[in-house]
Amino acid sequence: MPGENLSRDEARDRGLLLSVDGYDVALDVRSAVQRGDAAATFRSVTTLRFRCSEPGAATFADLLAPSVTSVHLNGRELDAAEVFDGTRIALEGLAAENTLVVDAQCAYSRTGEGLHRFVDPEDGEVYLYTQYEPADARRVFANFEQPDLKAPFTFEVTAPEGWTVLSNGAQEGDAEDGRHRFATTRPISTYITAVVAGPYHYVADSYRRTFEDGSELEIPLGALCRKGLAKHFDSDDIFTVTKQGLDFFHDHFDYPYPFGKYDQAFVPEYNLGAMENPGCVTFREEFIFRGKTTTAAYEGRANVILHEMAHMWFGDLVTMQWWDDLWLKESFADFMGALSLVEATRFQDAWITFANRRKSWAYRADQLPSTHPVTADIRDLEDAKLNFDGITYAKGASVLKQLVAYAGRDAFLEGARRYFKRHAYGNTRLADLLSVLEETSGRDMAAWSRAWLETAGVNSLTPQVTYDAQDRITELSVLQEAAPSHPELRPHRVAVGLYRRRQSTLVRYARAEVDVAGPRTPVAELAGLERPDLIMVNDDDLTYCKIRFDEGSLATLRARLDEIADPLARALCWSALWGLTRDGLMPARDYLDLVLRFAGRETDIGVLQSLHAQARTALDHYSAPGRREAATRELAEGALRELRLAEPGSGHQLAWARHFASVASTAADLQLVQGLLNGTAKIDGLVVDQELRWTLLAPLASHGAADADALAAELARDDTASGKRHQVRCLAARPSAEVKARAWADVVEADTLSNALVEATISGFAQPSQRELLAPYAPRYFAMIERVWRERSIEIGMDVVRGLFPSWQVEQATLDAADEWLAGHAGAAPALRRLVSEERDDLARALRAQVCDEAAAPRL
Repeated sequence: MPGENLSRDEARDRGLLLSVDGYDVALDVRSAVQRGDAAATFRSVTTLRFRCSEPGAATFADLLAPSVTSVHLNGRELDAAEVFDGTRIALEGLAAENTLVVDAQCAYSRTGEGLHRFVDPEDGEVYLYTQYEPADARRVFANFEQPDLKAPFTFEVTAPEGWTVLSNGAQEGDAEDGRHRFATTRPISTYITAVVAGPYHYVADSYRRTFEDGSELEIPLGALCRKGLAKHFDSDDIFTVTKQGLDFFHDHFDYPYPFGKYDQAFVPEYNLGAMENPGCVTFREEFIFRGKTTTAAYEGRANVILHEMAHMWFGDLVTMQWWDDLWLKESFADFMGALSLVEATRFQDAWITFANRRKSWAYRADQLPSTHPVTADIRDLEDAKLNFDGITYAKGASVLKQLVAYAGRDAFLEGARRYFKRHAYGNTRLADLLSVLEETSGRDMAAWSRAWLETAGVNSLTPQVTYDAQDRITELSVLQEAAPSHPELRPHRVAVGLYRRRQSTLVRYARAEVDVAGPRTPVAELAGLERPDLIMVNDDDLTYCKIRFDEGSLATLRARLDEIADPLARALCWSALWGLTRDGLMPARDYLDLVLRFAGRETDIGVLQSLHAQARTALDHYSAPGRREAATRELAEGALRELRLAEPGSGHQLAWARHFASVASTAADLQLVQGLLNGTAKIDGLVVDQELRWTLLAPLASHGAADADALAAELARDDTASGKRHQVRCLAARPSAEVKARAWADVVEADTLSNALVEATISGFAQPSQRELLAPYAPRYFAMIERVWRERSIEIGMDVVRGLFPSWQVEQATLDAADEWLAGHAGAAPALRRLVSEERDDLARALRAQVCDEAAAPRL
């Protein structure tokens, strides 16, 4: 349809008509440091050179801007008021070769889309950065906003004196009169162009590599952050991971990094984890840790660094033609990020994190009503925005891990090498990748693709076993099931592991790999072996599936889950048990009991933190209402016990402190939290730094034990951007009808908060422990969401629709209200309907889980 939401058909037609020779983009952002309305817009002048295969034809350029000063096409001035409608510039009577010049006033953003402007409350400094994916470059300069119309870009940015200014290419010469000119890029898509500007703290380094043929490569490296974060900036560690990643990808891809320099900017109020702009990668600044944190947090940052680096090849060098094949970059980056993390850095247990966290995200997404194949049907840009999901990232990466097991690692990597060389600086579709993988593996990739990439849903694999009188296996099979809505039974290359208790430890004593196909697959290699205590289907996590257990294995896990020696196997069991709980097959009380008994002996800190998050979800959403108060008390008692037992100063101790704070609710618990905050209570080795102080303040605020004055005093102590976000979250968490009304109005009725403060306000507002206080907002939610979706940017709209859905009200009435809205709004934007249906599905799942928990027998 016309306007902001570009359709796939429109992009296809324009892509057939045009080819782009280059962009010259000149931005003047000196207005950013002015006050009031003067800081609302900046000047953007774009010179766009392109060819047309059908002279005389008409098309359009994309631009989202408050006003256009002038438009010139092939030297002829067009009437800007006639050709520009606020989202598009109509272009008629095209020549074979064309030059379009657009002089516009574009708007600074407060939503993290386009050119975001941030004023640091700590020192008043102004920071700018761009974020475009999938289609927000048009908020900054006129363009053809679709990934297949690649072109070289030359940027010039005029900025206040003394600012650091970066773009994709290296700066050419010194800035004169604040004007910075950058080297022309290789052909890239609009959505990965970038500008970062402000008084950033910048650290330089370099990477050098000598290849086997004697050629040498030097890549200038840079890392930058706001000045206020410089004292926390561990750039040495960031550069270490960066160099390790560049070594890994050069070793395995046989294609030198193609984009010159490599800057990494950590920027404020960022909506994503990071963005792979070639030569100028942007990250959320929360990856700069202001206090003590866990090894899992450093591993997570390293994973994101390597994920974005993998995109330099998968996504930037070779780009999908349209967003249908978004997986061609995101799935590969997710998989290669984990692989390089394990093989090139100190984080050699990253496959455990992948199995426990990333795949959990995928399993949830694949059971939603909006599930879709890895290669998706993306009708328009709103569809594209919502498909940056657990299927496109984590399921796709899991499928690639299965592909490596299916086709072989060498064939997979050789296929990647051929893919880069064959399609460098071009655009591809699914068939282009399959053809090279078929060449290198000798496998039928079309059949594999149909099963894994072109169908939706997740299979369940369950062992079925019989024994003889001597307690030896007579037959062991793997049963495969699929949901009726998505009945595809896929081929799985899996390992089946047998575990037995030896000296109080569960260890694997046998393993067999098998190709599972159809509803039942015998595992003949394991027949005749002694009875195991635990049978693990998908041992070593080779495939993507939900793991189920036979009765004997489940009984073993209930009794001695902590005795599993291998941390990956233990993580897979935890993940499977959580899947049973989410599916309403295991009562929430049983899952919480397992966490209480065994989480304290979990050695992997990332798994432990996942258990804490899942326990909160089980408590808040899956526990029977009559059980919730007692369960909260038991979880807090267990968390405090483990906090006191944890090694002083360890990451485990910090994780248990955070978890205890998150479940503290009784007067005694809150008194201890207050004591840790003000220093009257001590736990050996626990350092209560500024970040932990805010963590401790959160439950005090939500239970009415910290008022506005206390939160203002804490902000005075931490008068930073981070401190402001924490304070806003805590203010909205207070248990007061007036507080909730103000928070709701700030997010729903006004449009003055930045994206970061919208997120913080919603997070504080939606407290599951305040169900009665929040009850009046359920009907208000359904009354306002269509208006908000229409009036706000898609990023803010997504935050509001997801964050304010009344998930705290796990009742049939809420489910009925969601169903009534969906039935009565068939014509609403498909992306909005998708978001509501996803939240509705989570609510229905919570109701089923509560029924399961209510029916469960009391624990003895």
